[in-house]
Amino acid sequence: MSTFPRVQGPLRQRTLLVTTAAVPLTGWAVHAVTLHRQLAKNRRDPLTGLLRRDAYTARARRILARHGDDTVVAFIDQDHFKAVNDRMGHAAGDAVLTATAARLTAWAGPRAAIGRLGGDEFAVVTPMSQARAEQRLAQLVRMLHTPVVLEDGRTVDVAASVGAVTPATLGTRDLPVLQRAADAALYDGKHSGTAYLATPAHASVPSMNGRRAGRPGTHRWGRAA
Repeated sequence: MSTFPRVQGPLRQRTLLVTTAAVPLTGWAVHAVTLHRQLAKNRRDPLTGLLRRDAYTARARRILARHGDDTVVAFIDQDHFKAVNDRMGHAAGDAVLTATAARLTAWAGPRAAIGRLGGDEFAVVTPMSQARAEQRLAQLVRMLHTPVVLEDGRTVDVAASVGAVTPATLGTRDLPVLQRAADAALYDGKHSGTAYLATPAHASVPSMNGRRAGRPGTHRWGRAA
């Protein structure tokens, strides 16, 4: 004979209703968690863990709207990356990209928007006072020129070109304009071992896929040792 009390009448009906309702609710909860994880996965690059272009853009615009002139927009392009893949293999190239992502994350901090825009090209929008920008960009250059040690013990000499701009320089918080200027400055300083700060002239430089004509004046920040 069962030792459990028998539930009768309306109370038993309500208990059955609650128990039955819990089944689909639990299913929806699992579905919601799965959906949330899938969306989060779709927002991030699977190799580096950085934001994909759309997610990066949305976050970058929020940072610019909130912090205004106390913001730095930087474009980063890995130098000689094809040579790393050709000489040492794609696993080594992936390790370099992963290391670059980790260094950008460490440099920019948790409040930044950090995106992998494609291949070996990255972008960062981070709150930063103009007074600290020169010192911090020089620090970034040094970090990106630190050799990467692979799992098998081999060492890869790495380098990256950096172009940067502040909203105050251009008098705008418009992300595409700031990115175009940072990209133009990056290619002015390609392979130089320095971070290049854009001037207003860079905002009007014709550009296509990162390559542009002309060579307006630039400021160099932080030659790598």
